[in-house]
Amino acid sequence: MALDLGDLHALFRQIVDCESVSRHEKELADAVEAALSGLAHLEVTRIGNSLVARTTLGRPERVLVAGHLDTVPVVDNLPSRLEHRSDGDYLVGRGTCDMKGGVAVALWLAARLTEPAKDVTWVFYEAEEIAAEYNGLGLIATQRPDLLEADLAILMEPTDGRVEGGCQGTMRFTLTTLGTAAHSARSWTGHNAIHDLRPILEILRDWQGHDPLVEVDGLTYHEGLNATMVSGGVAGNVIPDRAVVQINYRFAPDKSAAEAQAQMRRLFDGWPMEVLDLSDPARPGLDRPLARSFVDGVGTEPLPKYGWTDVARFFGLGIPALNFGPGDALCAHKADECCRVAALDECASALGGWLDGSGEAAR
Repeated sequence: MALDLGDLHALFRQIVDCESVSRHEKELADAVEAALSGLAHLEVTRIGNSLVARTTLGRPERVLVAGHLDTVPVVDNLPSRLEHRSDGDYLVGRGTCDMKGGVAVALWLAARLTEPAKDVTWVFYEAEEIAAEYNGLGLIATQRPDLLEADLAILMEPTDGRVEGGCQGTMRFTLTTLGTAAHSARSWTGHNAIHDLRPILEILRDWQGHDPLVEVDGLTYHEGLNATMVSGGVAGNVIPDRAVVQINYRFAPDKSAAEAQAQMRRLFDGWPMEVLDLSDPARPGLDRPLARSFVDGVGTEPLPKYGWTDVARFFGLGIPALNFGPGDALCAHKADECCRVAALDECASALGGWLDGSGEAAR
């Protein structure tokens, strides 16, 4: 497949219609590599199904722009279709929002910005939607960390064209209560483990009454602590001797993952806890001059990022990072996932203009 780098909208649709569910990005990665390798101003490196393309102009600052090639599974939502709505044309299909709109913008700009005011590293990577061990950014950081060196990273996550700073950390864990099994006709001879979940649920309920708003570097994050799954019991006439509640804590970037875990262990002291997943957040870093410059260039007030994104990986590498891209994140992963086509033009103009220093993208 030869990608059309001359027409942003056509390129967008080509990228969307090339199915690339996680672990099956090869066809799209091959097409992106072929497109980038034909550009004389870029040095291209491939690691697995991830591509890194860099300018080497000796500029005093380097900006990294990244987008993941993979999507969640297709559910009869490919090939894409164009819908005409009251506020413009929308491309509907898997990956349109998360995040092939951003990939299309980055690839289109990579072809056009031959002499940007800042050196640029373009990263198109695999396996963001699945377990961290497969993540293309992680593989690059392990094998060639020098390729990710930058003064600022911009992750093309769907933000509806707004800058979203940092990201929340996330912790998933289970708490277990233990009882004694018995026949339900003689329940007093046993001990019901499900009933013992009550104090845990009361802690969770009471937590909702405290102020979950946390300000970090000028952005206000809304924390969340919720039971998401409950399991217990083996039959309808058996008193359960074990019950498990799964809890998800979304925490602000004022604390590390280790600090968040310690906080949860104090809150739920007395119950066996198993940590299933724990990821550090990322501070916004919008006080850095280069990030501030980009925010000013976009021209809208930055927002906090709810949820976890790969900006946390860059934060862990000591690189300030922010989220910016076309598409409304509320559409991500839906069966009717979509992206307003004009949003790509708006993001390309803002990002391209800032990178080349002209105030507007190359046309």
